[in-house]
Amino acid sequence: MQTSTLIIVLLLLSSALYYLGRQRSLTVANGEARKLHSLPSYYGYYAALWCLLPALAILAIWNGFETKVITTLVVNGLPDAVRNVGDAKLGLIVNDIRNLATGGMTSVDPDPAMIAAAKHYADLRGISHAALAVVALVIASIGGFFAWRHIATGHRARNKVESIVKGFLLSSSTLAIFTTVGIVLSVLFEAVRFFNQIPITDFLFGLQWSPQMAIRADQVGSSGAFGVIPLFVGTMLISLIAMVVAAPTGLMAAIYLSEYANRKVRAVVKPMMEILAGIPTVVYGFFAALTVAPFLRDTGGILGLDVSSESALAAGLVMGIMIIPFVSSLSDDVINAVPQAMRDGAYGLGATRSETIRNVIIPAALPGIVGGMLLAVSRAIGETMIVVMAAGLSANLTANPLEAVTTVTVQIVTLLVGDQEFDSPKTLAAFALGLSLFVTTLILNVVALHVVRKYREQYE
Repeated sequence: MQTSTLIIVLLLLSSALYYLGRQRSLTVANGEARKLHSLPSYYGYYAALWCLLPALAILAIWNGFETKVITTLVVNGLPDAVRNVGDAKLGLIVNDIRNLATGGMTSVDPDPAMIAAAKHYADLRGISHAALAVVALVIASIGGFFAWRHIATGHRARNKVESIVKGFLLSSSTLAIFTTVGIVLSVLFEAVRFFNQIPITDFLFGLQWSPQMAIRADQVGSSGAFGVIPLFVGTMLISLIAMVVAAPTGLMAAIYLSEYANRKVRAVVKPMMEILAGIPTVVYGFFAALTVAPFLRDTGGILGLDVSSESALAAGLVMGIMIIPFVSSLSDDVINAVPQAMRDGAYGLGATRSETIRNVIIPAALPGIVGGMLLAVSRAIGETMIVVMAAGLSANLTANPLEAVTTVTVQIVTLLVGDQEFDSPKTLAAFALGLSLFVTTLILNVVALHVVRKYREQYE
């Protein structure tokens, strides 16, 4: 039985236990739910959880060790000449055996020993899946029967169910924290390896970015310069252009939709603006590369300006259009959340609509608006596809929006494309870039929280 099928069966079985548990609670109370300590549904949940959770735990543990155990058994069954070829080559052989057992492609023509090992692997997997199904269903049945038998009028089902749910929520939050810590530590570990080879001062204050490392002493064209300043300048330049487009446009659109537009206009305009958020970024990239960039180049030629075919201005403008729905939608929700009593109070004091918006609504909604702007900035900093297609890959240290630049995220993707050796500074530089980008985003969050707190205290 496949894992997905087994999970569906377990869900159906737990649903049946929910019904049986609920019915038994009413039975022991002679049909009078008020005699029960908890609502009948809690007894159903109690029985269903006892049926489902132990079986899912067995399923997770089993799947975690199944591949390793089966692989060990198959390797032990291989001839000695095959097992003693070295760990690297043995890993390739085992991978071919797995592919052959599952009907995939192999790197070499299978010999009789490999075919026999693949059959052994497939047989062990079949036995494992059958045993897992039997064990999981038996555990689920025992757990459900145990819970069903313990249902009584004084049984505190609600307390136990809520404790289980609370434990699940706590586990989820803890998992999220550990996942974040794991990501940071993994990036930090590889970044430290990079800084062991390249001085951190050269990385942070260098003005040249050329991550091509020379393999031979006489090789030319591979300077190995890892100065990050051109990348951050390009990132900030494109993000600044995008926010100059998105911030006022999105905020003014939100003010219009929430304070001036009637219901019919709002019902049409708001969904049309939010459609922009659903367009894939590659489409924006094509639009920037095929329409906006040539237009800017031709217009610049008419005005006597030297506009590059791949410019920061083209990428920033299109990125700003992409970000408008984020700013508009979040700002609109925040403005609508301002109590109507505050508007009525301002009108009662003789303020006009524009004065009410400037002096009452915007200050009250400012923390949420700043949060929306921060989300938009993060979206701009993390964008990759538009920059690749419209701004290029040249790491130029320039503040001229008419020239080609690149960003940190684009270089991370470029460095990790294809087969890479994680011992060279060229590849490890991607992790150093990721760490620096993480620190920059963290600083932006801290500054934004400080600004929000300051204005919120001033308003209160």
